[in-house]
Amino acid sequence: MLYVIGIGPGHPLDRTRRAEEAIARSSVVVGYRPYLKCVRDLTQGKEIIPHGMREEVERCRVALERASRGAVVALLSSGDAGVYGMAGLALEMASRHNIRVPIEIVVGVTAANSAAAHMGAPLMLDYACISLSDLLVPWEVICNRLEAAAAADLVVALYNPKSKKRVKQIAEAAAIFQRYRPAATPVGIATAVGRREEKIVVSDLGHFLEMEIDMRSVVIVGNSSSQNLNGWFITPRGYRI
Repeated sequence: MLYVIGIGPGHPLDRTRRAEEAIARSSVVVGYRPYLKCVRDLTQGKEIIPHGMREEVERCRVALERASRGAVVALLSSGDAGVYGMAGLALEMASRHNIRVPIEIVVGVTAANSAAAHMGAPLMLDYACISLSDLLVPWEVICNRLEAAAAADLVVALYNPKSKKRVKQIAEAAAIFQRYRPAATPVGIATAVGRREEKIVVSDLGHFLEMEIDMRSVVIVGNSSSQNLNGWFITPRGYRI
């Protein structure tokens, strides 16, 4: 059996009960090292198989192999396993290599939802999630998606906004939004949500690039109706009040 589990943004209180029960039923736990640290209170006595950054294919290969040999395996993702996580890759590899083991995808709290709850209610209306990482998707394609979302006046949650090597992408994304939205548009930055170093900032489109942003951040860009009300980032749904 293979459980592909979303463990949420990091804090134990943000894990689902279903995720905790799936890990409890597993004898083998496979994951990126920082994710394994987030669930070490659940993994005592289990076989732990850690991996590093950019080892996603190997992670899935090992998890499927151990499950096909009879183990009950937990394959971890942060947030939700089906949102920039391991779920799709595990299903693709099982199909391609004809590995017939039961697979269950266990839902988790996404980074965007967790970040939004800390900021207020920026995702109350239609929104899109776009990753700025161009490791797997060409930057031209990402820019086209940003342009379309900005033109459609969607609130946008930006994943993987910036790293030590990728510093230009977030600036180019900001420039695209600035062509469609005023500088006063609220922008929220949530970094390391659910961890001791958590930091939440609500800025605006004209100034948010001055704030600290890294790979642990989720950036939420408001639409034309979004507001900063007493420090809360809100996108009204349209109720008459």
